[in-house]
Formats: sequence, C-alpha cells, structure tokens
Amino acid sequence: MRFSQVGLSAFICLLAVSSTSLGSSLLTIFTTSQVLAQTVDTRKTEADRLFDQGLERYKMGQREGALKLWQQALQIYRNIKDRKAEVISLGNMGRTYLDLDDYLQAIDHYQQSLAIAREIKDRRSERGALGNLGTAYFSLGKYPQAIEYQQQSLALARETKDRQGEIYALLNLGNAYGISGNSLQAIDYYQQGLAAIRETKDRESEGKLLGNLGLVYNSLGDYPQAIEKLQQSLAIAKEIKNRQDQSYVLGNLGMTYRKLGDYPKAIEYHQQSLALAREVKDRNAENKSLGSLGTVYNILGNYPKAIDYYQQSVVIAKAIKDRNSEGESLGGLGNVYTYLGNYAKAIDYHQQSLVVAREIKDRESESKALNNLGIAYKELGNYPKAIEYQQQSLKIAREIKDREGEGNSLNNLGLSLYKQGNLPLAERNLFEGIKIKESLRSRELKDSEKVLIFETQRGTYNTLQQVLTAQNKTNTALEISERGRARAFVELLASRISANPNSQSPTSPNIDQIKQIAKSQNTTLVQYSIIYDQFKIAEKQEVKESELYIWVIKSTGEVTFRKADLKPLWQKENTTLNDLVTTSRESIGARGTAFRGINVVYNPDAPKATNRLKRLHELLINPIADLLPKNPQDRVTFIPQSSLFLVPFPALQGADGKYLIEKHTILTSPSIQVLDLTRKQKKRIGNKPIQGNNMLIVGNPTMPAVSPKIGEAPQQLTPLPGAEREAKAIANLFKTQSLIGERATETEVTQRLSQAQFIHLATHGLFDNIQGLNSSIALAPGNKSDGLLTAGEILDLKLNAELVVLSACDTGRGSISGDGVIGLSRSLISAGVPSVLVSLWSVPDAPTALLMTEFYQNISKSPDKAQALRQAMLTTMKQHPNPVDWGAFTLIGEAE
Repeated sequence: MRFSQVGLSAFICLLAVSSTSLGSSLLTIFTTSQVLAQTVDTRKTEADRLFDQGLERYKMGQREGALKLWQQALQIYRNIKDRKAEVISLGNMGRTYLDLDDYLQAIDHYQQSLAIAREIKDRRSERGALGNLGTAYFSLGKYPQAIEYQQQSLALARETKDRQGEIYALLNLGNAYGISGNSLQAIDYYQQGLAAIRETKDRESEGKLLGNLGLVYNSLGDYPQAIEKLQQSLAIAKEIKNRQDQSYVLGNLGMTYRKLGDYPKAIEYHQQSLALAREVKDRNAENKSLGSLGTVYNILGNYPKAIDYYQQSVVIAKAIKDRNSEGESLGGLGNVYTYLGNYAKAIDYHQQSLVVAREIKDRESESKALNNLGIAYKELGNYPKAIEYQQQSLKIAREIKDREGEGNSLNNLGLSLYKQGNLPLAERNLFEGIKIKESLRSRELKDSEKVLIFETQRGTYNTLQQVLTAQNKTNTALEISERGRARAFVELLASRISANPNSQSPTSPNIDQIKQIAKSQNTTLVQYSIIYDQFKIAEKQEVKESELYIWVIKSTGEVTFRKADLKPLWQKENTTLNDLVTTSRESIGARGTAFRGINVVYNPDAPKATNRLKRLHELLINPIADLLPKNPQDRVTFIPQSSLFLVPFPALQGADGKYLIEKHTILTSPSIQVLDLTRKQKKRIGNKPIQGNNMLIVGNPTMPAVSPKIGEAPQQLTPLPGAEREAKAIANLFKTQSLIGERATETEVTQRLSQAQFIHLATHGLFDNIQGLNSSIALAPGNKSDGLLTAGEILDLKLNAELVVLSACDTGRGSISGDGVIGLSRSLISAGVPSVLVSLWSVPDAPTALLMTEFYQNISKSPDKAQALRQAMLTTMKQHPNPVDWGAFTLIGEAE
C-alpha cells in the first residue's frame, strides 16, 4: 500500500503567504512618521534616530541589530512617557521576533503593546495588537488561542468600522480554523473575507484568499471546488504577474490532482511550480515542489527518482529551517525504503519524521508518520507493533477530522489485523474504511474525476475480499467485489436513466439483488476478481497477482465460489496474468492500431495460439466448467476485471480443442449492476423489429488524417473496401441506403445517431489507452469537424438506439481502470444504448465483412443478439479457422 507524505505543508505554504501579505497591518514595521516626530525634545529626536536606524537594519535583513536599536529607542520613549511610540516600538519588536521564530518573545512584546494601547484608549492599535497576538499563537501552533485573539480583533474592527482590520481578522480566523481542521468554519470566514476584499478591489489579496479556499475544499475532499478556486487564484496571480504566488498555486493544483489519482497532471503542475520557484529564488516553494514530485514518483514506483527528489527537499528544508517539509520528505524516504524492503532504514526515517511532527505539533503529519511506521512494521512481520502504531494514527485522524487519513489508517489497520489472523476485527475496520473512502467520492465530481479517485481506493476492497473469503463469507465477498467496480459508471448510468437526475446515487446490490439480476437476465453470471498481495522478490516489495476469485451465479440464483492460484504464473512460468493475456492475443496474430503515440507491441514469433489460449482457459474456465450451462443456447455473461477485459472469451480453447463459443452463448459486462441498468435502458427504448427505416449504416468513409505520434505530420488512414462491401450488403439486406465515402461525414453521422434504432459503423477504430475518452471512430472530415468521433463526444449525446455495432478495430479497448474500460463502449452505454458490439483488436477486413453479414441475417430472424453473434462466429470459423479472424467481437449489455 502506498501512502503519500504531502498534505499539511502545502496547506501551510499558501496560508503563510496570506498571513503575512494579507495581514500586513497586523504585522507592520512602522516608520518614524508614525512616532510623534513633531516634538523638539532632544531625547525624542535621539529616540527617533535610533528608531530609523533600526528600521534600516530591518530592511537590510539585520534582525538582531534592529532589535538592539529599537530596544534603546523604547527605553527613551518610556523615559519621556511617549506611550504611542512605545506601542509602535513594541509592535515592531514583536514582528521581528516573529521573523526569528522566537514566538514567546513575540507574544511578550505584543502583550505589552496591547496593555499600553488599552491604557491610552488607542482602539486601532489595540485591534492591531490583538491580531498580532493571534498571528503569533498561530505560528506557535496554538490555534485555540489564535482564534480567541482574532475573534477579539474582529469584534473591535467591526465596532470601530475598520474595514481593513475586519478583512485581516476574517482571513486569519479562516487560517486558524483551516489549519486546525475545522474546515466548514474556515470556509465561512474566508467567504466573508472574500466578499469584503472584492469591495476593495485588492486583486492580490483576492487571489491569495481564493487559493486558501481551494486548499480547505481540498482537505474536505471536495476536489471540484478545490480545483475551481485554485484555478481562479492562478488566473489572478498571472494577471498581476505575481510569479511567486503562481508557483504556490501550481503546487497546490498538483497536490489536488495527485489526490484524484491523475499523476501525469500532478507531475506537470509540480514541475511548473518548481521552475517558477527557482526562477524567483523562492527556496520554500522550491522545497515544496521537490517533496511533492518525490511523492508522485513514489506512488508511481519510480523509486530512484523519488529518493532523489526527497533528498533534495530534505537538504533545502534543513537549510531554510522548514521543519514541516523536512518531516514530510523524511517520511517519503521512509516509504520508499519500505517498498525496497530495507525496513531498518524505513523505520529510522519514519521515526525522524515522527519526531519532527511532534516538535512542531503537526497532528496530521504525526498521524501519517505513525501510519507509515505501522506499515513498515507490518512488512517486517511485527504485527503487534504495526497495530499499535496504526491505532495511534487512527485516533489522531479522528480527533482532527482528517477523513482521508482516517480511511487510510483503517485500511492499514485492517490489513495488519488480517495478517495477524484477527479476521473479525480486520473485517470491521475495513468496512469502516470503505465507508469513509466512498464518502470522499463527492457527487459533484466529474465522471472522469470519480474514475481517477476510485483508482486510489481499490486496495481496501481487495483486502476486504480476502478477509471475508478467509472466513468463508464468500457471498459477502461477492457483494464487496461488485461494490468495488464500475461505481462511476453505475452513477453516471443511473443518473441518466432516472427521471430525477438529483436523486441519490444507487447503492451497490446485495446478494439477493445479484441473484435476482441473474434470474431476470436469464443468464449465468461469471464474476472475476484479481487478488493482489505483496511479496518480497529480489529484496524488494512487489505487488503481484496472488489469486483469482471467481463467482458463478446461475440463472436459478444459485451462487458458487471458486478460486485459482495465480502465483505459479510468475513463480514458475516467468509471466503474469496480464502478460498471459497479451501473449495469447499476439499468438493468434491479434494486434492493435497505433494511435497518438501509443506503441502497439506485436510479436509474430509468440507461442502458438493453442498453447496460450488453452492456458487462459485453464485459469479462467476450468475451475468453473462444471458450473456452466450444458445447453450451448444458454447465455453466459462474463464480468471481467483489469486485463481480463482484453480476453477473447469466445476464442478460449479447452483441452478437447473446442473453443468456448462452440459450447456457450457469450456476453460481457463491466459489472453486474451495469447489466441491471442496461436492462432498464432496454425497457425505456422498447422492442422494435430491425428495419431499414430505423437503421444508420456507415461503411468506409473518406478517411480523416491522423498523426501517428504527437508532433508528427498527419497521415490519412487507409481505405477499407471490405467495410464498404459489408455496409452495402447489410443495407441491401434491409432494403435501405448506407453512408459511404464522403457522405459519411462526422457531422452527418452525429446528427443521425439520435434518431436511429440500430447503428452499424464499419470503419477504422482508434483506441487511446492513456486517455480513454480520446478513443474514436473514423468518419469523413468536413464542416470544421476533424472526422474523429471520440468517446468523449459520444458521452455527451443522448441516443435511443437498441444496438450499436462498431465494426472497426479496437473499439472495445481504451483506458482500463477499476471502472472498466474507459472508451467507446462505455460512452455508448452511458449515452443510452443497452447493447453494444465491439472488437478487441485490429480486425481483418474480409472475415469481418462475412461475420457481420451473417450476424444481421441471424438478427433479422430472431431478436437474440447474443445467439446471432454466436452463430455468425461459428459460420465464419468454418471459412476462417484462425481465431484472429472471428474472435475479436464481444457483445456488452443486453442479449435481446
């Protein structure tokens, strides 16, 4: 399990800038014009001279020299009873002690200043001294006292109608509440302060305050609001050309995207932040950026880079005496050495991090350090010690209301308890952890953001399935398996089906509902769950595939659990399940289409198809073969996970040489609940016979030009004459017209999509396994369209089609995540289509034309799409026996 060390320091980073810059009147170095300069008294003149010399020393950065001169001036002011000058001198000295991190001396001088201000009834100076005391206690980490003084300052500012003082008090109250974990109070004060600042048209202060608001929303897990506020803050910083603030905001955007699991974007923002920090010579921001980059590379498993960035950060943090960042980077180094299996070094770094956190009274960092110590001791096999540390971590996370930290502590505590053998207690903690993690997936998040944040939370579902299975609670484990997949897809689909888009998100199905779905679909459901464990390999900790959990839910409602051992794959065969899927595809000649810089690996010398496809059959089918229906007409719906989405289930070959499609009628779905929702979509659309007047058929459009790689010149995609013949043959079958060549423009096709009941697109498909929503269908360009109908564009459509057939290459591929395949199929189902037929590789032209023609001839006689596809595959297989020619297509969703 990987847990980052970046958290509070980024939060402090921007707040500290705001405390100093926005709170300038609270932390002012006053000039002699404010000290009764009009007197002719020689001692007063001498005091003013000393005061001015101190001011010059202060400006030159000579803090100790300034203090000595101001102390001399203060003594004279006291002797001549110049009480106003006393107040100002004491305030300047307090500010200087604050600069020197001598908070107790700062507080002493501010208290003296406050007493005199009250004595001479100088309300403005009294308000300033109260605010200064609040700032000093904030710097000391004593937030209740800071809040008390800022509240007094706010009341006095409002009483005296000191608008500027009111703004500063509101800001500093927001700071104090934010840093102490009371985020809702912080937002309230910040919002009040923001309204007041906008009246003054102070753009710099407005930008800083927006940045602070963004960080509070970040701490609440409200990432859409966080990003919105941070982007507004960044825009203002750019507008006023404040490069230092730009660096801080970019770093905080990077932190937010890291929490969302969007690591490429996080790195991009942190690198921009680092470059700007170095440009303006801001060592503090440079340090933050280095630590954050170390964290992201740590998460990505690039340990040499992580160590390099963390070590650079520790050096700078010590040089600038930034204890918070020093502790975080030490903790980051501890995490890296935990993964590398060097537990002694890991524990040493985490202990150093814990000492720092306690010294600076940073409760969130203390909780993280304890959690990470627990992880290191767990890996060492010292479970009592691991549990002790994680319980301490959990206690603090709950005290400071750190929901993300609480979820992480519960997950790791559950894992340690599981390893110790305390299964009931492990189960309870993991269930609590899941509840908290799910609460962080706000409904206001975009679909893509939900997908990303879910990727960072998958470990808890994995561990809980193991704990439940170990207790023979396999039905509950199935519920968790289902709960841990395609959640963003389910929420998106449910919101589009519901008459009330603001209705609550659907809960994942319980075991009785799962059984009912199997009955209503009249299918045997087969759900796979890949279980991962940590193993020490070559002195490193590596997460490897451990077991394959398989649930079979018959159409009668009977549920059976089986499992397959995956460890021999990497222990004896020097491969993994993921690699086995790839080599099985390569071995039959299946390959993908390169798109946007994606390198598509193809090895023509890979092992023979029978060996690879048979090995997959042994793992995926053999353990449950006796549970599958004997009648080949009965349906089997596979619910894959991860790399299994790329498995050509129809082409899996048994020991008897027969392919799976010869024995069963096959469909797939990203989850059981998605299957239930596609049934609801089908009911909405209703049953209509397939006819020419309700069809949209496209074949071999005039191809668009696509850059093979980013930055390269676009090249026109090759024509597909077989796709044209296929489209014409299907159109003739239903006595209608197809869109061919330049008539099949993206604009024309998009306009017709929403009216069609049956859609057939025979063209090139392009998949993007990095940004799945960039996966696209090639159409003719024109009318300012590029000719690429992307998954992202389809997601925004509202379709009424009963069936969409993508007779093109790789249309079932995309970015694989815990939410399924993010690509064309997901977008089409989300847009309202209950049945989608897609391909898993670059399909050959002529055999595909034959298969599709057969498919439509079958479907014209019977509405069962799954049966129509099976018969078409069996027919094509006779002329083209290689599975590459007929095994690519999979039907997702509804059979009828």
